[in-house]
Amino acid sequence: MQKIYNGSLTREQFLFYETRITAQLVCQGLPRDEIIERIKSENLFQFPTEKMVVSIARTCFRRLDALASDALVQLLAEAPMGTAKQVNLYAMMKDNRVVWDFMTTVIGEKYRTQALDFSPKDVSIFLFLLREQNDSVAGWSDSTVSKIRQVLIRILTECRYLDSIRASQLNWISIEPELEDEIRAQHDTAALPAFNCFR
Repeated sequence: MQKIYNGSLTREQFLFYETRITAQLVCQGLPRDEIIERIKSENLFQFPTEKMVVSIARTCFRRLDALASDALVQLLAEAPMGTAKQVNLYAMMKDNRVVWDFMTTVIGEKYRTQALDFSPKDVSIFLFLLREQNDSVAGWSDSTVSKIRQVLIRILTECRYLDSIRASQLNWISIEPELEDEIRAQHDTAALPAFNCFR
């Protein structure tokens, strides 16, 4: 997991389809420069500018690297949507400390205590406390913090923790068994509460 906090979530977001496409090409054994070239030439990400494509492709590679598991990269590439989205969330947690802390401390704690009420205020309080405790986060602009709050809520919606961005209750989710096995194999059990897994 990243040691430092950064505000890259404002532009990088969930990127499920982009990361899945990248994972599929990685699983074909293609070298990275060839993958980026193919994404650009075939406009696989459907982005308006090439510069944006290269930047997002690098983000996808970073997240796949953070998984440190060929099995998880393959799951992201080939598994059914629900499983692949959970793997993508785990990749984000491994790559971005804000996502890790939010998912393990806020969401994990809600599952642990079975207090499943949720509102944007939960995210605001988390980010407020982060600003109080960390100098680099304290330097983020209000607009960066606001955007990150929106992204975190959207991540929860994408992964079915919430039914919509306005939902006031977390859904009772279950970790996908293949993901749990890999997390345990990597001795990364601190991540499990984020997926409502306490066994």
